[in-house]
Amino acid sequence: MTTTRQNGSLYTNIQGDIATIEFGHPASNSFPSELLDRLAKEFDAISNNDAVAVIILKSEGEKAFCAGASFDELVAIRNLEEGQQFFSGFANVINAMRTCSKLIIGRVQGKTVGGGVGLAAACDYVLATEAASIKLSELTIGIGPFVIEPAVKRKIGLAALSELTLDATNWKNAYWAKEKGLYAKVYENMKELDLEIDFFAQKLASYNSQALAEMKKVLWENTDHWKELLIERAQVSGELVLSEATKKALAKFSKK
Repeated sequence: MTTTRQNGSLYTNIQGDIATIEFGHPASNSFPSELLDRLAKEFDAISNNDAVAVIILKSEGEKAFCAGASFDELVAIRNLEEGQQFFSGFANVINAMRTCSKLIIGRVQGKTVGGGVGLAAACDYVLATEAASIKLSELTIGIGPFVIEPAVKRKIGLAALSELTLDATNWKNAYWAKEKGLYAKVYENMKELDLEIDFFAQKLASYNSQALAEMKKVLWENTDHWKELLIERAQVSGELVLSEATKKALAKFSKK
């Protein structure tokens, strides 16, 4: 079942000490700004919920995991303030995931692009299916993956980031993503994926919650400056999106 709501949907289901956050949008689970804002606030809320030990992040449906930020909103940006605000959406979510006191397990069932790759990279542990190919296509529309770059580079390293970013028109398959460290394991289908997610989340939740919280801090050491850095990157993207080159590129994509 997938949502038809224009601004998308976001549901949290807490069973025992495991919280599952599920997002959805009719346009391949892309994120309008309002939905990104809701997701960031949800991570903050669960971070302070003592009853929750572990978070699972997933998206609706059986196809795309996440198509990144809303293309319609991107095309509608008219000034620098709107541009920075738009690109700050994923910055705020990544920072909320980084500072969340709970470990986050990502469930990636299908293709993921742009900001969606950043979302996967900001999870602490990701399980995926063979269909979970990735692509950073930002250069093709005159911008770059500047906001999500720190999160992606932290997971896969500079060489893989360079390959993924500069080869902007080609998909990298799930096994490439696993080899580079974005995914921990890859499964043949969603049924296997869900069995393993459930098993792993329960196992993780059974550990000392204090130890898990301390481990989370260790995993994200030396990232305190991201609060400012990601917003600075949003400003860079906000400036680029107003350039003539980007306007032309976006006009071409809009006609497709």
